[in-house]
Amino acid sequence: MKITLSKNNFNPNPYYTLPIDLDESIDLKSTIDTFDQNGFDLTDLEILYAKKMDLDIKKVRHTHFVLKDEWFTAEPTDRGCHINHAVIFERKGFADAAKEQMIELADKCPLLHKVLQIKPKWGLDFSVDYADAQGNVFEVLHWEWDTFDFEEIQQKKKQMDIFLLSQDWNKMAKQLLDCKEEWYKLGFFEQSDYKTKFFGIEKERFKMVIWK
Repeated sequence: MKITLSKNNFNPNPYYTLPIDLDESIDLKSTIDTFDQNGFDLTDLEILYAKKMDLDIKKVRHTHFVLKDEWFTAEPTDRGCHINHAVIFERKGFADAAKEQMIELADKCPLLHKVLQIKPKWGLDFSVDYADAQGNVFEVLHWEWDTFDFEEIQQKKKQMDIFLLSQDWNKMAKQLLDCKEEWYKLGFFEQSDYKTKFFGIEKERFKMVIWK
């Protein structure tokens, strides 16, 4: 498998800045149902601000909407190593007129502070799976890494761009398959630790609580 680095990069603007047109009859608390405290899923309210800023909102698993772009791509295949997903994420906070509007809305419905108090956040998510005709199926590498610091995410992306492009994925999958007795019975986080040590990279860092 050969992966290709996309030209996409992170948006350096961490904030929604434009106010939205909101129907006064709307049930404000319903606009933040199933709030994602530590990930990148957008509430209905955040989606309205994202649309006002002409941002490209992507759907994930039918009911989840996020701000993301492709990180890597690969040629489609029906066996062996393949990209499950390789994306860059962001979630914005509020500033300027958008923040002023959110403060007024939160005065009416304090639950909206859950959105108003969001810290801008960026993330990397890379997942390569393996499947063969013998029925072997496993994650070769699934690595997620988040931060609230834009310069830090830029540096980490550059570092991982070089590393991921340099890998012989089929070779690494074969090595993992050969030593599966060491890891296949481990739990999710234990497998993650094993794989990051196997590849010689920093352990994952994700699920960071998003509030100030």
